[in-house]
Amino acid sequence: MSGFVEKPEPIEVPGLVHLHTGKVRDLYQNEAGDLVMVASDRMSAYDWVLPTEIPDKGRVLTQLSLWWFDQLRDLAVNHVIGTEVPEGAPADWAGRTLVCKSLRMVPVECVARGYLTGSGLAEYQQSRTVCGLALPEGLVDGSELPAPIFTPAAKAEVGEHDENVSYEEVARQVGAETAAQLRQATLAVYSRARDIARDRGIILADTKFEFGFDGDTLVLADEVLTPDSSRFWPADTWQPGRAQPSYDKQFVRDWLISPASGWDRRGEQPPPPLPEEVVAATRQKYVEAYERLTGTSWS
Repeated sequence: MSGFVEKPEPIEVPGLVHLHTGKVRDLYQNEAGDLVMVASDRMSAYDWVLPTEIPDKGRVLTQLSLWWFDQLRDLAVNHVIGTEVPEGAPADWAGRTLVCKSLRMVPVECVARGYLTGSGLAEYQQSRTVCGLALPEGLVDGSELPAPIFTPAAKAEVGEHDENVSYEEVARQVGAETAAQLRQATLAVYSRARDIARDRGIILADTKFEFGFDGDTLVLADEVLTPDSSRFWPADTWQPGRAQPSYDKQFVRDWLISPASGWDRRGEQPPPPLPEEVVAATRQKYVEAYERLTGTSWS
């Protein structure tokens, strides 16, 4: 089983039509046809959207995405029109709202990997490949790859795993020209972000992007380069051959599979509420990632 432990009811706002409730974001359409994307404080882990929220998480994700969009402006067109809160919306939407272009979205998670870990490591250990791409012998958990690789995934519904697919399968689904555009844009954006993060003492191990088309123009959409969509590791503690400390929801994952939670992730029951100390530690990791990357204090 998986999905929402407690699925929230959409908030009704004059002039907005609710389109979708995602793991973290709620999507609306305004009267002009633009999308209004609101990042909540919801937390997901092990294919569940948990019953406990992480304070400020949605604002951190939104503000960090905006910072990255600015860093990438000369490299990739993005979907942001503005950040104004629609009239009649809750005051809590401030800082977590993006008004965006309505795009023809490409149904592919565009993943770039510069280091070996996660599902890529699991495949490599079996076949010395990741998404069908051959890699050298001798790599271990946390190894830097000879060059960044494009390892796409099929986008899953809430409560289901994204599934790694080959480049050839992407080309079959969306066409060879679009597949080539996705690969080029993904690796270019990853490489720029990797270098920026490295200058700030952070390793960008891997990340995922979503793209859509505005006419014939490929546009970078959704969130970008946040702790929800990326693996960020402290550079000063990087040590291949073991799991790396990271700026993400690892505190949540670790607690959920610990005896303290009493939860069986392979059972029928949904996960329990998070304890205060796990919530506080997770919030601090998100804030720390924001502060180290942007060089500004969170307030």
